[in-house]
Formats: sequence, structure tokens, C-alpha cells
Amino acid sequence: MMNRIPKKAYTTEFKELAVKRVSDGEAISVVVKELGLSDQTLRNWIKASSEGKLKGAGTKVVTPEAMELSRLRAEVARLKRENEIIKKAAAYFAKDVL
Repeated sequence: MMNRIPKKAYTTEFKELAVKRVSDGEAISVVVKELGLSDQTLRNWIKASSEGKLKGAGTKVVTPEAMELSRLRAEVARLKRENEIIKKAAAYFAKDVL
């Protein structure tokens, strides 16, 4: 059984910038080397862009409310981690006082 290489996910902006570099006259070989892509991947993006079908990894529309919710969830998770650290530090220093 072969181990599969995980597929990388690229944003639409990343793909558009790579295609733009090639359309601006940069050699494909230079762009793929700098961005760490395969030659065929970039060629596929160029073809998709010319057909108007270039899409990114997360093609669903993200609303401002969803972005805010995601940001708030990340902040809550960070604050919970900080709170746990503070609790452990307080317990550690309380041992020395008693």
C-alpha cells in the first residue's frame, strides 16, 4: 500500500497571484520554484483562470458574522488556556506559602 502525499489547499488569492506572475512575463519554472508548486499545478491554475473557473480551497462565502464568530471562539480558547496556566501557577505558589 502506498502512502499518499496529503493534498495542499491554496487560497484563491494565492492562485491568482501565481497566475498573474506568469501572465506578467515571469517564467513558469521560476514561479513554481519560488512558491514550491509543481509545474503541472500552476499550468492547471493558468488554464482554469483563462476559463474563469479558478477557485480556492475554501470556496464557500464567509460572512463578516462568521469571521467574527470564528475570531471570538479563538479568543475564548486562548483565554481558557491562559486561565488554566494561572490556576496552576497559583496552586504552585500557594504550596510554598502554607
